[in-house]
Amino acid sequence: MKTYIVGGAVRDELLGVAVKDRDYVVVGATPEQMIAQGYTPVGKDFPVFLHPVTHAEYALARTERKTAPGYNGFVFHTDAEVTLEEDLIRRDLTVNAMAKDADGVIVDPFNGKQDLAQHIFRHVSPAFAEDPVRILRVARFAARFPQFSVAAETNTLMQEMVAAGEVDALVPERVWQELARGLMEQQPSRMFAVLRDCGALKRILPELDILWGVPQPALHHPEIDTGVHVMMVVDYAARQNLSLPIRCAALLHDLGKGVTPPELWPKHHAHEMHSAKLVDAVCQRLKIPNDCRDLALMTAREHGNIGRALELRAATIVTLFERCDAFRKPQRFIDMLQASECDHRGRTGFEEKPFPQNAYLQKALSAAQTVNGGEVAALTQQRYPDQAGRIPEAIREARVKAVAAAIDEIKTSI
Repeated sequence: MKTYIVGGAVRDELLGVAVKDRDYVVVGATPEQMIAQGYTPVGKDFPVFLHPVTHAEYALARTERKTAPGYNGFVFHTDAEVTLEEDLIRRDLTVNAMAKDADGVIVDPFNGKQDLAQHIFRHVSPAFAEDPVRILRVARFAARFPQFSVAAETNTLMQEMVAAGEVDALVPERVWQELARGLMEQQPSRMFAVLRDCGALKRILPELDILWGVPQPALHHPEIDTGVHVMMVVDYAARQNLSLPIRCAALLHDLGKGVTPPELWPKHHAHEMHSAKLVDAVCQRLKIPNDCRDLALMTAREHGNIGRALELRAATIVTLFERCDAFRKPQRFIDMLQASECDHRGRTGFEEKPFPQNAYLQKALSAAQTVNGGEVAALTQQRYPDQAGRIPEAIREARVKAVAAAIDEIKTSI
């Protein structure tokens, strides 16, 4: 019986990256032996045990056999005769197929250290093709380690998997889980570049894939290509260390430009409305959580209005607040402003250009929030005791007046 640290922990240690989680594999043991030593069994698909003191997970070395399409179609086999190399050969990438024993000796049967040094993601064996989640994982790793490239033969294999329909067997929840993790990495655009290169993006997120090659007016978008713009937006959001909902909104905000008839290019009139409809469809299909969905919908619908904020009248700004439910959910509105700022700065040459609309609308919202609705309601009821319907109108008028005073003051200082 021998225990090894395997996978990402070995990779990250060799890269000099902080190790967050450690995975352990036990070779030469049976479930009965593990239990006899105080380990607690927790695995359903294959034997995993919790250490009696640290409660870390220890998995018995295993082999697996593909029995059905998708990432659930596997039968696992484990016994004391399964070797470490047999366990490692079933892993996805060579850089993840290394192990370290208790003495610190690295076991590297598939040249993972060499690929690590050359910054290459390479599949370990043909078994890679049996699990479509691995395509998403490679793409996610590319976002975490943007200096790495995918080996040509691995990209070819992923293309063959896409053509064989393996990606179509993925359940929506797992697709979103991997996309969300990739969005939270260092450079999310690398994830989408890898997915595009192998053809997977067209299958899992065609509404996004279609944006490449769609032009925008050069005056406002020197980068011109809509797909390039969206990638610049999500990377800017990542550099600002913004939340997942904001990064999701950044990713989906311009989907409507993909359905503009080519004869109207490079203009995209009413693309916000089309974007909102497509965001809703994508979120339903991928079962995207409500907080991400709601912010993405709002950003898609309103980012054009946010960009024009300095031109809006006070009454129009209050209507914007009402439409966005900003009085009940001010933080979500502020998050939408941040996503809109990412949209502004995610353009060639615009990275450092000012975006006063963010602070402008936050100050306007603060001014509107100073209105005491209860006091306004009480005064209105005193004046018009038989006209309760006047109360909402009176509160709105008070908010418009407060916003008007605030934006007049702000504009004089701009």
